[in-house]
Amino acid sequence: MGEAAVRLVGLRKVFGGAGAADQVVAVESVDLEVADGEFFAMLGPSGSGKTTVLRLVAGFETPTAGAIHLGGRDVTRDAPFDRDVNTVFQDYALFPHMSVLDNVGYGLMVKGVRKSERYARARETLATVRLEGMDRRRPSQLSGGQRQRVALARALVNRPKVLLLDEPLGALDLKLREQMQVELKAIQRQVGITFVFVTHDQEEALTMSDRIAVFHEGRVEQVGTPTEVYERPASEFVAGFVGTSNLITGAAARELLGDDGTFSVRPEKITVHHDASTVAGSDVLAAGEVTEVVYAGPATRLVVRLDAGPELVALQQNTGRVPADPAGLRGRRVRLGFDRHHIYRVRSAATEGGNG
Repeated sequence: MGEAAVRLVGLRKVFGGAGAADQVVAVESVDLEVADGEFFAMLGPSGSGKTTVLRLVAGFETPTAGAIHLGGRDVTRDAPFDRDVNTVFQDYALFPHMSVLDNVGYGLMVKGVRKSERYARARETLATVRLEGMDRRRPSQLSGGQRQRVALARALVNRPKVLLLDEPLGALDLKLREQMQVELKAIQRQVGITFVFVTHDQEEALTMSDRIAVFHEGRVEQVGTPTEVYERPASEFVAGFVGTSNLITGAAARELLGDDGTFSVRPEKITVHHDASTVAGSDVLAAGEVTEVVYAGPATRLVVRLDAGPELVALQQNTGRVPADPAGLRGRRVRLGFDRHHIYRVRSAATEGGNG
């Protein structure tokens, strides 16, 4: 592997005055490496530190401690314009009085690129984001998705080493956002530029990323591929934040799994047995009563209160005949079955002191 496109070492950012009571630790002890050409997501809830890290990489904020390397060069104290990065924001920040072509070519104009080359590169980049023929329009004449692509083209036209994206799809409606997720990933593959993408949307991160860093209270909880983060969450927080997860702990863990600790199992890994004669084939079996039923089209979500104590959520795919009223399952006795290779031990929140 060559030099990392982005490398963060011991990154820390504190906001506020000199007194401890006035300070807010936004980022604490962050170490990350993003490979050249990678689509890397920083995922976390509001206030988890992900956007602050993005702003530190862009040069909009100065770290309290630690170092930032881009392509092997220490840029920790460099100004934003001295870093080979561009940023795409959620609000697009387009110039309303300029045409699409002039918006895209603006950065080249600032750099003194002559008009003919500037327009040629701007049109080429517009073609990359599938906006051919839109160059004379104003931003007000475009849809939300088209404005987002203009902002993307404006950031790409300078051919940065790293493109930083701060929740760029957040202002789009659901259907358009899903469409743009696919398009953005295709564009990244085409241009081959490293994308560092900030989002609070778990599905977005899982869909688009090569790897994900999950942030919580200013720290990185886990880094891994979407499959690793979802299937093998490292902590109770990751298990609960990235998708839906059931946690089994305490007396229930000892009774069902024969072990102490906190364990995670995803709802779709659980089989619901309505008939006691069909319980063969699962490593772990747990009896209980259905307390809630949610019909969600492709699947029905069952909440089951186990005799062993906790409630577990199970996802039952609606592949066959479904009862006319799924809510009729409420109150029914069932058995839940799941295999041990779908159960993962996670760090418990109770043992993670000092993560704030």
